[in-house]
Amino acid sequence: MSPTKVIPIPVMGRHNINAYLLLGRRPVIVDAGTPGSGRKIYEQVAAHGVDPTDVSLIVITHGHIDHFGSAAELHRLTGAPVAGHVADLVPFRTGRVREPYLPTGPMGRLMARNKNLHIKVAPLEPDVLVRGETDLDDFGIGARIMPTPGHTAGSVSVLTDEGDLVAGDLVAGSFMGLIPGKPANPPFHDDPLGNLASLQEMLALRPTRLHVGHGSPLEPERVRKWAAREHRRLSRREAAGRLIRRTDDVGV
Repeated sequence: MSPTKVIPIPVMGRHNINAYLLLGRRPVIVDAGTPGSGRKIYEQVAAHGVDPTDVSLIVITHGHIDHFGSAAELHRLTGAPVAGHVADLVPFRTGRVREPYLPTGPMGRLMARNKNLHIKVAPLEPDVLVRGETDLDDFGIGARIMPTPGHTAGSVSVLTDEGDLVAGDLVAGSFMGLIPGKPANPPFHDDPLGNLASLQEMLALRPTRLHVGHGSPLEPERVRKWAAREHRRLSRREAAGRLIRRTDDVGV
């Protein structure tokens, strides 16, 4: 199996919102950005010397609009099947995220007022339903889809054989990536402690680098130290009864 190369595909700003191109024997795209960005992703894939119609799979890390907003469009443009976790089928099938958003801090409370996060987007029916760890060898890359619930119930990451973790919103760059290399929470989490548990499980696999949906790549040791501090903070909030998490049914 050829080594898998991870290439960021900026969707908004330099690093504010990222999709990713994974190159092995065949190309795979991870995430599809905001509504209306399918053509932009398609053209950036082509600019890297890849025929977009050769893409073997589009992996959607979770059911938030800035990650699956153009999945239906990108599927139409490339012809590639789409993979998504069964626990986020409701957003995928309806084109609407589960609401309300649960902010992780002031930025999330501000962003929750943005009408663009509450719109209906083109729905899709994933061709590949992820229920557990899923090997991607049949799609031409040395990597696995890893369920990492917490940010949403159906959040997933992609771990390459070389140790690159394409992490979606498992963790983010500070201020949506404006401070390079500094780990932070993304604006929203459905289950903050559940997400942190998923992050710690991925860190235990000793990834070489974390490629995030918002920001530039993060170094694992810096993320590990941040996660330890975050665990203490969330534990205090939980003990005080001030930790909000989503408990509604996510069945389909």
